[in-house]
Amino acid sequence: MDIILSIKPKYCEKIVSGAKRVEFRKRFISNADKIGFVYMYATYPIKKIVGTFRVDSVVRGSPNDLWRKFKSISGISRDEFFRHFGSEKTIFAIKIKDVKLFNPPIDPNLLFPNFTSPRSFQYIKNNVHGIS
Repeated sequence: MDIILSIKPKYCEKIVSGAKRVEFRKRFISNADKIGFVYMYATYPIKKIVGTFRVDSVVRGSPNDLWRKFKSISGISRDEFFRHFGSEKTIFAIKIKDVKLFNPPIDPNLLFPNFTSPRSFQYIKNNVHGIS
């Protein structure tokens, strides 16, 4: 099973450069071990699928615990992190591996007719492994 994650362009760049090796989410799927590829959808203004990565592991915990554990590979400032996640009881840290960049980025409408940007993530129903 593959998924698409909506990610701000500045964080996509940090993932590709290796400065960000963990992606935080308020919600995530329960069977993350079944994920094949994660397609990075860079949100406005890019609005393209810029690459893929694989999930190394997913860690669930409080924002304080996950910040302590992953701040050095988070690719985001403490203020940004706690502004977005500080009020949550539990969040998820998705450890990233095997990042691949698409050059050029791919228009998602070419792969998924009537594509709409996922709020957080969405499952991919089509088999698009040929592009990864």
